[in-house]
Amino acid sequence: MPAKVRVRTTINGEEIEFLCEPRQSLLEVLREDLGLTGAKEGCNNGTCGACSVILDGVLVNACLVLAVEVEGKSITTIEGIAPPAGLHPLQQKFLEHAAVQCGVCTPGLIVAAKALLDRHPHPDERQVRTWLAGNLCRCTGYDKIVRAVLDVSGEQAAPARRTPKSDPTGSSALAPSAPTAPTR
Repeated sequence: MPAKVRVRTTINGEEIEFLCEPRQSLLEVLREDLGLTGAKEGCNNGTCGACSVILDGVLVNACLVLAVEVEGKSITTIEGIAPPAGLHPLQQKFLEHAAVQCGVCTPGLIVAAKALLDRHPHPDERQVRTWLAGNLCRCTGYDKIVRAVLDVSGEQAAPARRTPKSDPTGSSALAPSAPTAPTR
């Protein structure tokens, strides 16, 4: 059995120290040793996003990071997203938009959405869908998830406005107005 390694890191704003084997993933240590079970083990090969955490401001899959690699770094898990009392706005909007089904993917999606909003506070729908593409959900079809994130960002898509458009016969037809670029 390999010798355990002492790791000092900050998790959810709290400086901690733990012992781990060099082969252990961050996900394994978070769940089994530290009791932070919000990050889920879905695929254990980095394809599902259920174990998403923010490591020094970068979204990562905890199953692909060795625990020894987080020495001196800062980690945010789903447990660290909500304020001491209440819910983070993303958590609240996921509930309001019914963007939660079985719950396996929800923590990873919320962490990924937070990482997106930290980097791009007002993403458009395409940016949200692209950013969340690494997080798989088999229940919702993503539309409610995307709407929840857009609602938090204040970039909730409005229905297309219709404006009168004249045609050569002199009658007025309705046509969708051109979309406008989001303001940043």
